[in-house]
Amino acid sequence: MFEAAVEAAQPARCVPLHLPPRPAGRLLVIGAGKASAEMARAVDDHWPGELSGLVVTRYGYAVPCRRIEIVEAAHPVPDAASLTAARRILDLARGSTANDLVLCLISGGGSSLLALPLEGLSLDDKQAVNRALLASGASISEMNCVRRHLSAIKGGRLGAACAPAKVVTLLISDVPGDDPLNIASGPTVSDPTTCADALAIVQRYGVELPPIAREVLESGRGETVKPGDKSLVSSEVRMVATPQMALEAAAAVAGEAGLPAHILGDSIEGEAREVGKVMAGLSLQVARRGQPFASPCVLLSGGETTVTVRGQGRGGRNVEFLLSFGIAVDGHPAVHAMACDTDGVDGLEEIAGAYIGPDSLARAWQQGIRPKDRLVANDGHGFFEALGDAVITGPTLTNVNDFRAILIRFDKGGLRSADATEARGR
Repeated sequence: MFEAAVEAAQPARCVPLHLPPRPAGRLLVIGAGKASAEMARAVDDHWPGELSGLVVTRYGYAVPCRRIEIVEAAHPVPDAASLTAARRILDLARGSTANDLVLCLISGGGSSLLALPLEGLSLDDKQAVNRALLASGASISEMNCVRRHLSAIKGGRLGAACAPAKVVTLLISDVPGDDPLNIASGPTVSDPTTCADALAIVQRYGVELPPIAREVLESGRGETVKPGDKSLVSSEVRMVATPQMALEAAAAVAGEAGLPAHILGDSIEGEAREVGKVMAGLSLQVARRGQPFASPCVLLSGGETTVTVRGQGRGGRNVEFLLSFGIAVDGHPAVHAMACDTDGVDGLEEIAGAYIGPDSLARAWQQGIRPKDRLVANDGHGFFEALGDAVITGPTLTNVNDFRAILIRFDKGGLRSADATEARGR
């Protein structure tokens, strides 16, 4: 199911269907994101005329491309390469004419990869803000609101720089609700939020800002391109892959195996450990009561949870969800689950996610690992690595957010295994 979800969002499959007609002038291809290099290759392979361009992707995610330059930068915290790439892309955009077409390829991860601080802000300032936001527990939309208002390229600024050329933005969504404004912080779309909104988010989560960043927000100097701005009048947005498409592909695989699949939502947010508890309660109700769905079945969901890092672990929203889920399910013999990021990277780790089954907690206890202690420490990665249940894919070359699948087998009476009962008692 996970493989089908990732395959459904592969750029080679979905980008060619959305290519625009040839312009009178040149085609310029620009973009940023974990999937942007593979998107660029899809354009290069299927565009019949001349083209040129530059896209920036995450380290290790570059692919061979004949006519479009691919560069790499850091994610989720920007580096000097992020800044250089953003400057080069902005300079290319500013050279466009009314006869040109700018094809902008945007996917998740672009907020870090396309980092160009507003005048007065340094790269160090942007890095500090990103780190603070990532550890704060703010949602992706809240983080992106702050990022937009400290950027010289996001919040519609890149799109405005392309004027008077026509701009077509192809998006692979990694955000709940598929709002273009929140995919890579909306470099080519208008932004109705304000500096005051960004400042309220900073205050809500107690995010420590460098003094110059706070000045930018308090003064209103970081205002973005607003709806109705004439510079975006020739801008068009096309959504080419979404989390819902990936979940539907996974559901089809379950159906082929004779298992009813129920998509619970493609935009589930909240603290990962709390979402894990809720999903566990639902799964146990299915296993024990046959409500609201009869077993056997598969429960699918997507979205982007958050982790407020308070312990010494490495975070990772999928493994945190899964560890919390496993503790709450408590070794029920009918329940199995997987949670992975479709880009192959969960948090800061080169690990997509993990799998948990009825014997996972018992195996942890046998190794002297206390699951609840690992959850408190935000050490889901360490927990699943020790069990050998981490899922490692390498770069998937796409990104449609988190994938969660819970398999609930037919349970005769809901009886627990002896190992699971022993683990629960401890």
